[in-house]
Amino acid sequence: MDGFFFWPFFFFWPFHGLFSLIIVVGILALVFGGRRHHYYYGPSGGSRSDALAVLEGRYARGEINREEYLEKKRDLGG
Repeated sequence: MDGFFFWPFFFFWPFHGLFSLIIVVGILALVFGGRRHHYYYGPSGGSRSDALAVLEGRYARGEINREEYLEKKRDLGG
C-alpha cells in the first residue's frame, strides 16, 4: 500500500531538478527582466540633443537672437 501512492511520481523524479531550475529561472526573469529597460530609456538618454534641437528651431524661426542662442547653447554644453 505504501508504493501505491508513490508509483505515478516515480517516473518524474529525474526531472525534479530540471523542473526546479525552470521555476527558479522563471522567477528571476520576472524579477530582474524589467530592470534592463531603465538603463536604455533614462532621463539623460537624449535630452541634451533634444534641447539643442529645440534651441536651433527657435533660432531658425527668429524667436531668439544670435547672442541668446549662443549663450543657451553654451549652457547646454553644445
